[in-house]
Amino acid sequence: MSSKTQKNKLISVLAGLGPGIITAALVFGPSKMTITSKLGAEYGYSMLWIVVVAIFFMLIFTNMGARIGLHTEVSLLTNIRAKWGKAVSILIGLGVFLVATSFQAGNAIGVGIAVAEATGTKAWIWVLVFNVFGMALLFFSSFYKVLEKLMIVLVGLMLISFLTTLFLSKPSLSGIAEGFVPNIPLGSSALIIAFTASCFSIVGAFYQSYLMQENKKNGVVGTNKSYTGIIILGVMSVVVIICAAAVLHPQGLKVNSASEMSKALVPLFGTYAADLFLAGLFGASFSSLVGNATVGGSLLGDALAYGSKLSSKAVRLFIAFVMICGASIALIFGKLPLELIIFAQSVTIFLVPFIGIAMYIIANDKQIMGKNANSLFVKITGALGLLLLIALAVKNFFELFIN
Repeated sequence: MSSKTQKNKLISVLAGLGPGIITAALVFGPSKMTITSKLGAEYGYSMLWIVVVAIFFMLIFTNMGARIGLHTEVSLLTNIRAKWGKAVSILIGLGVFLVATSFQAGNAIGVGIAVAEATGTKAWIWVLVFNVFGMALLFFSSFYKVLEKLMIVLVGLMLISFLTTLFLSKPSLSGIAEGFVPNIPLGSSALIIAFTASCFSIVGAFYQSYLMQENKKNGVVGTNKSYTGIIILGVMSVVVIICAAAVLHPQGLKVNSASEMSKALVPLFGTYAADLFLAGLFGASFSSLVGNATVGGSLLGDALAYGSKLSSKAVRLFIAFVMICGASIALIFGKLPLELIIFAQSVTIFLVPFIGIAMYIIANDKQIMGKNANSLFVKITGALGLLLLIALAVKNFFELFIN
């Protein structure tokens, strides 16, 4: 086989992996890193099993989204509009846009802190720089291809950073093995809910259908390799929990942000290890900053009948608007305001089960999906996943509005 043929084959394989890796990158943001660090810091290795549960259901629904994208000619929101009417599609698109915009500040702040901590400079400078850079990417004629390559690089950066930190932390192998045995420590329910809700991202799974269609438009004859990105998401979650369990838990240290994990590494392994972890935090933050804005802008564009193509000027303007809102909040407040967190959670409580149910029904519909409709196994496991989403929504509702 010639070197040119091998190169083309490698490019084709990476292109097939792109949608799944983009989903992993946009899900694994700074808030996800904080939650996983807290799990390891507070409960050691004992919560590793929850990653398996969350990733299992994420695989089921991401695969569902990928099949919808591969085997239908119109977007998922267009299918929803045809089945239930314009109001339902607008509700979903606008809801995702509001949630994406609300949480965008956290991504912007994560980028700023990661670079500022490593360079000893002010965070606001980097918030501005990387949001401008993110918006500059929108001017590329093939934004999807740029996005795909960027996410592959950032996920690679995260993997190298976290795996190196794992090697340095010298975790307990017996502790890791025991951590995969289901166990719910006292007082851990809030973190379990937060982790499951962030890892089992129904919005990320929903958007997978759009990424698969972008792949088709760019000439990649689609095969469903979405599982690769989601397995990488699981690996990163496991590695960060193990690092926190090995470094923070023995010292009784608690974390309120992912950057605190890097500070805890300094006395044990020096600034080199801390900078490596910050590189991972940067990868998580910047990938989410671009990916989250892309999801919010694309779905709003589709809901308002502007389409969802990343080549569309209207869609790119919506994406830029999400970035501008996030950067503005980060620069004005220096953090994600509590009121905005509550608002985003409130929208999510009602939106996520609704999106999951709509997606599940579309994927079950043989008139839309033909022979690629959900199998019996996916119908059963998907229904269990929906029950989990509804249970999480009810729990969050009581915590926000009743307690």
